[in-house]
Amino acid sequence: MSKVISRDGTPIAYTRTGAGEPLILVGGAFSTGTAEGPLAGLLAPAFDVVTYDRRGRGASGDTSPYAVAREVEDLAALVEEVGGSACLYGMSSGGALVLRAAAAGLRVPRLAVYEPPFTVREDTRADKTAYTRSLNAALEDGRRGDAVELFLSVVGMPAEFVAQMRRAPVWRSFESLAPTLAYDDALMGDGTVPCDRLARITQPVLVVDGGASPPLMRDAARRTSAALPDGRPHTLPRQTHDVDPRTLAPVLTEFFAAV
Repeated sequence: MSKVISRDGTPIAYTRTGAGEPLILVGGAFSTGTAEGPLAGLLAPAFDVVTYDRRGRGASGDTSPYAVAREVEDLAALVEEVGGSACLYGMSSGGALVLRAAAAGLRVPRLAVYEPPFTVREDTRADKTAYTRSLNAALEDGRRGDAVELFLSVVGMPAEFVAQMRRAPVWRSFESLAPTLAYDDALMGDGTVPCDRLARITQPVLVVDGGASPPLMRDAARRTSAALPDGRPHTLPRQTHDVDPRTLAPVLTEFFAAV
């Protein structure tokens, strides 16, 4: 694992594998760079694949106060490190981040996202505000477990499953990443599809969703694609938000190979 220094001095840990045009993979909530390892291995025969720990996660550093612009600068540092231009793929909230980076003018020939967790419902803004307030209060009080439980409940995990997870070994890793839930929350803004920002992205953008995902998630993906000047929707049959890398990799390979 190597490190690059972001603009504000924060070290960002990354790994490169494969050969070809650079392709940076960006993970979502509760993920470090290792979460994208299986997908990276499948893409490595065609691309120089970069996985990394977003700030506050894994082997990367962190610098307060957090701002979404700092995460965009992290990606800019990685792009510069691999030669000044790179394609981007973002999973879930990582997809929201790569869209932010492209809208900010990062040199990105093409990008792809998988189910960025926007909503098409305007009436959920009050719920999002309440979630932000409760999440930040839990983190400020040091109640990381409560912050994790809140997030899992908001994304639809049944209470009995959350209770089981709190007793599982994986819960400790969730708590270690709990502060980054506030980062993802800031990244998502008010939660709705940011149509004005997306309209500034002129590059081709592949917007992928799973055919077995909840309708609201699929609707958000379609709205995201429609708001982009060159949005290209693609549905993977029988897939959910927990997408199988073996199903996703061929689609990404075909799309990014056209650069």
